[in-house]
Amino acid sequence: MKELATRAISGAIYVLLLIGSLFMQETSVILIGVLGIISLAEFSKLIKLKSFIQYIVFFILYAGIWYLCVKTNHSTGSNEAVQIILVITIFVNLILIKDLFTSKKIPLFESKRYIVTTFYLTSGFLFMFLTANFNNEFTPLLLLGGFILVWVNDSAAYVVGKNFGKQKLFPSISPKKTVEGFLGGLFFACISSYFIALYTETLNFNYWLILAIIVSVLGTLGDLIESKFKRQAGVKDSGVIMPGHGGLLDRLDSIIFASPFIYLFLRITTHVS
Repeated sequence: MKELATRAISGAIYVLLLIGSLFMQETSVILIGVLGIISLAEFSKLIKLKSFIQYIVFFILYAGIWYLCVKTNHSTGSNEAVQIILVITIFVNLILIKDLFTSKKIPLFESKRYIVTTFYLTSGFLFMFLTANFNNEFTPLLLLGGFILVWVNDSAAYVVGKNFGKQKLFPSISPKKTVEGFLGGLFFACISSYFIALYTETLNFNYWLILAIIVSVLGTLGDLIESKFKRQAGVKDSGVIMPGHGGLLDRLDSIIFASPFIYLFLRITTHVS
């Protein structure tokens, strides 16, 4: 009971801090940057990368994206650097998905570690920021909607899986995840997309429904990939910053992995009013 209360309190603080910080552009810039640095520190420890280079890369890329979005009138959507980062990020994430299903270990865990810190983790936060500043306009409800879809998916997957789960989803990586839980998370994320569309007045329901599917599928894959990284490192949690939950990376792994795909979908299909 005490552990449950600890999880609830730390989780509530995390959600309130996140929501409260997203609605001002200045605080959202700081928030996403701080979350990125902490997650990068946890991930660097996981892959045993004792260096400052990955932090320098994070700062340069994040500051560059911030400058494009906030300080200039140049469209980030048509910016060649952003497009190149997006293409490489999607490519690296697809390799991680392949390695999840075909390899006992993730090769990037031991080699080319700067590639994975840059185009798996750092770029995840870059595209969170770009989603919150879509088309160079401050659009925090787009990113908040993505977080809500992740929270609904994860919560529903846990409840449905615990009560009805029988068929294991990926027992070698995450023994507690079930097919029934995954489908339950997907179903309730799709239901919640209707209310997100209704109350945020950003995108219509069809777009949010597709985003719900993207978040549920790719968020689950992101969670499994981070679990595989932890299994290779021989640890249960990525850190201890959130009592009862583990590390910050443990809470953000889904949105980190899904955010480039969210941004890609928005870039291809939508114009936010």
